[in-house]
Amino acid sequence: MADEPAVERLLRREGLPTIVGLLLLCACAWAYVVSGARMGGDVRELTTLALFPYRHGAELEASMAGMAMPAAGGFGTWALLSAMWLAMMLAMMSPSAAPAILLYARVHAHFRQRSLADLGASAPLGVFALGYLAVWSVFALAAASLQLWLQQRGAVSAISMGLQARWPAGLVLVAAGLYQLTPLKRACLAQCRSPAQFLSQHWRPGRAGAFRLGVLHGAWCVGCCWLLMALLFVGGVMNLVWIALLAILVGVEKLAPPGRAVGLGVGLLLVAWGLATLAS
Repeated sequence: MADEPAVERLLRREGLPTIVGLLLLCACAWAYVVSGARMGGDVRELTTLALFPYRHGAELEASMAGMAMPAAGGFGTWALLSAMWLAMMLAMMSPSAAPAILLYARVHAHFRQRSLADLGASAPLGVFALGYLAVWSVFALAAASLQLWLQQRGAVSAISMGLQARWPAGLVLVAAGLYQLTPLKRACLAQCRSPAQFLSQHWRPGRAGAFRLGVLHGAWCVGCCWLLMALLFVGGVMNLVWIALLAILVGVEKLAPPGRAVGLGVGLLLVAWGLATLAS
């Protein structure tokens, strides 16, 4: 109990800058996503097209033909799509990654408070965060490459950035729903929901250890969410409604006490939705 005031002072000094930094990063990412989603058009039209892609597709595609969406081709298009995907991943994943980031900041601050000799056992928070961001950056580049490849073959609209045919959208919905029910999903989610256990199991000293720790945490996070992110191809990659709903779902799964049950329920709902889409 005698150490409690010192611990509280430590958390105020170390935790507040980390929280402010996370909030700024998340706010900048969301600002980019919102501005990108509204490129020259009405976000309500994008949302309607995303929610009813096969019922009103031709009419809305025609009404949105003048929007400044990236065309399918060239390095510039790929770079724009990559930046778009990276901003979306930062906006959607940084809130749910906050507990692990804050906990790592506390651990590093603890080492630094003990003595200078202990500095070799830890590394600055930025090294850990860099490893985490590196994994999601690779995912963003891969997703952008897949989107560009699908656009070039006419499977994904360059305007709505969503799948244009019913059967691939239905298959993605079913696959995402089934993945929610698999042991691999449960294992990845367990690592994301228990940051203290994750850090204690995988901790390594030094900067290399911190970077490795961030990469591992990012890999578990990608393993947990990659098929949920694939749902963006169903609803429209830059559709704000879908982005917000997926971000909320990811946060609930990782942070809320009933997160596992919610994930299972969403999985069953996605399977039913996918089957209905295939049968309609």
